[in-house]
Amino acid sequence: MAATIPISPTGRPTRQRRKRKAKDYRGWLYALPTALFVFLLFVLPLALVFKMSASDWPLLAGDQGINLPDNFTAAVSNRFFLDSVLFTLKYTVFTTVILLVLSLGLAMLVQESSRWKGFLRTSFLIPSALGLASASLLFYVFYSPIAGPFAGLMKTFGFSFLGTPDGALWSTIFLIVWRFAGFYMLLMLVGLQGIPGDVYEAARIDGASPRQIFFGVTLPLLKPTLALTAVLCVTGSLLAFEQFYILTKGGPDNSTITVVQLIYSVAFQGRNDLGVAGALSVIVLLALVVINIVQIRSFSRKAED
Repeated sequence: MAATIPISPTGRPTRQRRKRKAKDYRGWLYALPTALFVFLLFVLPLALVFKMSASDWPLLAGDQGINLPDNFTAAVSNRFFLDSVLFTLKYTVFTTVILLVLSLGLAMLVQESSRWKGFLRTSFLIPSALGLASASLLFYVFYSPIAGPFAGLMKTFGFSFLGTPDGALWSTIFLIVWRFAGFYMLLMLVGLQGIPGDVYEAARIDGASPRQIFFGVTLPLLKPTLALTAVLCVTGSLLAFEQFYILTKGGPDNSTITVVQLIYSVAFQGRNDLGVAGALSVIVLLALVVINIVQIRSFSRKAED
């Protein structure tokens, strides 16, 4: 007579139920390190920032109690707040447009090139391996009127890469484009390679010109990749700090102060007020969320159309 399998009250074999529970526990154990990482390095600091934004919190004295809405009023009324917002938006627009256009162009170049494909991909991608702070220090020496390679020309013709507001802005944008164009090129290349070749072949058979193929086939099918790249560019530009802190320190004449630089200055220089800095951080966070939502919905709507 065959042995019977014990059945639970629900009618499911007990052994199978135990195996399923064991798999569930195993899955939670696999996810635990990542969950702890996210909690310790994202959720907890975010909660602390919200607490700071609502508190009177000097740098050296700690939490002194609730201070709402004074922190947000002081943050918005800071004399550099409006200028830093306008400069950050200006820098974001220029950097995002240049990176999107250039990275797409580079991706199409390395996709079409056959003889120099490997060399070009490696050459464009190498700067991405360098940390942003290290790249900023490298360009700080490059732009130096004393030790830089163009020091002689700068003395002869009396110009400076970082000596004027426009020069400092475009010199920093050049650094960022050099550093990130290869990375975004890689994203674009993945998107281009995901477009079926049959679509291009059908367009050519129908007599479409290269321009019509680009605007009628490539760009519409590349919209998800363009959306991802745009979100990354905008987010990174709005949170710009290292490049301006190392290259310009907000100068000349406080013309290159970004919002994140202002947060750093309020928190650790001058007023040493973590409460107002926390309020500024919350404002930037909410602005980022709104901008990213608008970007994603805009690209999604265009893709549906």
